[in-house]
Amino acid sequence: MIEKNDPGLGMLKIAQDVIVSYVTDAVSATAGVHDFSGNLGDTLSKSFLGKESKFKGVKIDDSEKGYAIDLYVVVEYGVKIPEVAWSIQRNVKERLEEVMDINVETINIHVQGVHRREEKTAEGGPDA
Repeated sequence: MIEKNDPGLGMLKIAQDVIVSYVTDAVSATAGVHDFSGNLGDTLSKSFLGKESKFKGVKIDDSEKGYAIDLYVVVEYGVKIPEVAWSIQRNVKERLEEVMDINVETINIHVQGVHRREEKTAEGGPDA
């Protein structure tokens, strides 16, 4: 949770859900990203509770220096992974600093997989 105090106006609190929302929007808008990759907690949440975790593939830690964000993603087949990772870092940092005026110390990208699109044959079925 972000807490900022203005002596003349009072306290401002922003929930971590809001930060995650902006992070996921920035990552999803990045070319070459297929989806977020969940962890064991996300899998259990979906299995037992029947719903996706809103924090799927996103981990946020805050310290005095700023926020450290870990993102777990699946990229599209054929993209240049370092370029996609740098674009994710740039997009997330710019978005959070622009919208929330917070200091982002690090953004770590963990590529968990590559998504291959299935090609269709002339008959319309998947290619073997």
